[in-house]
Amino acid sequence: MLKTLRSRPWTCQQCLRRLQRLKCRRSFETAAAPTESKLAYDHVTAAYGAAKRHDDDTLRRVFDSRPFWREFSQRGASSLKRTGLVQNQYLVSPEGFREFAHVTLQKCQRIVAKVLAVSTLEGYRAMAKDLDRLSDLLCRVIDLSDFMRCNHPDPRIQEAATQAYALMYEYMNVLNTTTGLHDQLKKAADNPQVTSHWSEGEKMVAQILIKDFSNSAIHMPPKDRQRFVNLSNDISQLGSDFVNGAEPAKSHVVLNKNSVRGMDPVVVQQLQKWNRVPVPTVGMVPKLALRSIHDEGARREIYLATRTSSKTQIRRLEELLSKRAELAKLSGYPSFAHMALSDKMAKTPEAVSNFLTTLIASNRVQVQEELSKLQSMKGSSPLQPWDHAYYVHQRVFEYSMSRRSRELSRVPEFFSLGTVMQGLSRLFDRLYGVRLVPQETAPGETWNPDVRRLDVVDESDRHIAVIYCDLFTRPDKSPNPAHFTLRCSREISADEIAESASMDPPSHPNDGMATAMNVESNTLRQLPTIALVCDFPEPPASGNGPPTLLSEHCVRTLFHEMGHALHSILGQTPLQSISGTRCATDFAELPSVLMESFATAPEVLSLYARHWETNEPLSESMMRSMEQDRSAHALIYGAVEDEAQILMALVDQAYHTLPTDSPTIDSTEIYHRVFSQYSSLPDPPDTQPRTSWQGFFGHLFGYGATYYSYIFDRAIANKIWQDVFKAGKSAIDREAGERYKNEVLRWGGGRNGWRCVAGVLGSSNPSNADGRLAEGGEEAMREVGRWGLGRDGVSS
Repeated sequence: MLKTLRSRPWTCQQCLRRLQRLKCRRSFETAAAPTESKLAYDHVTAAYGAAKRHDDDTLRRVFDSRPFWREFSQRGASSLKRTGLVQNQYLVSPEGFREFAHVTLQKCQRIVAKVLAVSTLEGYRAMAKDLDRLSDLLCRVIDLSDFMRCNHPDPRIQEAATQAYALMYEYMNVLNTTTGLHDQLKKAADNPQVTSHWSEGEKMVAQILIKDFSNSAIHMPPKDRQRFVNLSNDISQLGSDFVNGAEPAKSHVVLNKNSVRGMDPVVVQQLQKWNRVPVPTVGMVPKLALRSIHDEGARREIYLATRTSSKTQIRRLEELLSKRAELAKLSGYPSFAHMALSDKMAKTPEAVSNFLTTLIASNRVQVQEELSKLQSMKGSSPLQPWDHAYYVHQRVFEYSMSRRSRELSRVPEFFSLGTVMQGLSRLFDRLYGVRLVPQETAPGETWNPDVRRLDVVDESDRHIAVIYCDLFTRPDKSPNPAHFTLRCSREISADEIAESASMDPPSHPNDGMATAMNVESNTLRQLPTIALVCDFPEPPASGNGPPTLLSEHCVRTLFHEMGHALHSILGQTPLQSISGTRCATDFAELPSVLMESFATAPEVLSLYARHWETNEPLSESMMRSMEQDRSAHALIYGAVEDEAQILMALVDQAYHTLPTDSPTIDSTEIYHRVFSQYSSLPDPPDTQPRTSWQGFFGHLFGYGATYYSYIFDRAIANKIWQDVFKAGKSAIDREAGERYKNEVLRWGGGRNGWRCVAGVLGSSNPSNADGRLAEGGEEAMREVGRWGLGRDGVSS
């Protein structure tokens, strides 16, 4: 039931929240919008239009102007009462984390006692909702504490959040061994008099929880269960060691000075010791060397060294794979991949193989075109793997020199962070009828003064979600962009409201975090609360000079992360276990990858790309230059880059489909077998030492048997972009947006991914004749492989 064997809880790492607008009454029954009018998309009143324009202008200024932001953020400092982090009523101090955990623990224990005591038909019918609420309570503490312990700058908050996280995680592990919960849920799920009263969402939640119980070995005899727990702990430790212990067999390659000609002389001078140049085998230096050194022999030596792992690291990997195979055998699966894929869209390793082998064939023509151009640059001797980066770099350099233009160098001037956020809001408004509204925060609400809060409102100005934007760099902050759901969407029952009111002292049914009344169903909703984290440079404190200007790559990154947020915002299901991004792993990246296509589409650029100083729009000629630049880089190395990702997914599958009774595992032999069969540019068989790049492939732990997911979703996203959005009059087409929203986004994880894909493409699409995609299966996976990946996803 509870996913103890992962670094995240059984329900996923995301949940939701929101604060009422200042003009509204603050009560837990409702989060009334500042205006009561319910307006159709095409009949917006003049007053609403004016408010919309004001919010739109404010959105740009809160991100682009530090002086404006200081004034805006301090407006509520004196008028608003101090609140807890993300408005959680408990989190006003470090001690609040412990109180939050203990109060939540008591609520969980009451639900567990209730479920274990159920003996009536009515009690079994309520079980899916009861266990979903138990999941929500656990995630309230675990997800929020996990986020704060990693992102809050105060060590006291970090420590308190870690303690709260540990307490609830330990309790979750106890629930995983509570056989009574599993038995009760199985009784409910096996009784037609119960399931006939369940919604499709309740049935799906029950299936998810039963699978989670199964993955926690709750059905096994005590001896086997203990072995399962021991194996799981060993796998967790080995995986952590594998991810953190990647190192090459040799730390340096020592070359003579004449062998490194072509490399940056400044770098050479820094490395040089007498006439010798020790080139390190990790970091940026060997990458620069492979791109620039003229001597093929030197490149070969560096290439082989950088792709040869230490023997210790290879032993870790092979032990990890062996224990995973044993775990699968103990659980009754033919391989670990069968175990990992059983609840994914793919379902089986055979289906994944169909997808990957079809995709690599679809990509092969473009790969050969790219390699033939590089071969012509090299001449008569065969192109080798250590040549690829060198000749690609030459082609990119030649292209850049021939097309060097002032236009392209000026592009970031049209992408201030504020205008990009403005563009996202305008795009969401036109496609889905929701927009982003800056909101001042109460004292204590954010973990850093630079965190901006955005409320998401619909066309009736009803509040539907909250996003906290932590987008600027600061010391000790992770540089990795990420989306976190701090609280999930769900319906709050009348019993929960009564329970909270009866507490001493009375509590908010959502811990003080965002709620709103669903007018249609007359139910109180827990609203999604999301954190977006990036690492962009800050605008100048004085307000003089340019604001934060983004490269095209950073724009795409921001659109990508906002795609995840959009899934959380619009995927508001009655049950949190299937809301938003809580869906199959191989479906989760679809909304974010699709959003990248919108980022630089000409129609979308026309919505928002404005010069930070003059407000002049990005010209059509600049848009064409950007598109030509993307296409040129994609044609130079895009297909080979795609093949590399497919090969990594094939290696992942080969490792995790090993039979559970395999006596020994030779990961290096398997790696070379896959590359020799599928790679267009494999290592020559006589290279010595034999490379073992798999030791650097850290995702083998976190994505075991599911590394294909990203390219799978990219293929689907490319298909939807081409056939649903680009096929219309404009990519910003409300009808296409509504179709995508209703067939994909609004379901969260509450609908089979194949039905979502079939629904958005429609029965008239040749790829979905007779609705054949809806059932999924091996042929459906092969069909997605035929779609290919497109060429627009490559960044320069």
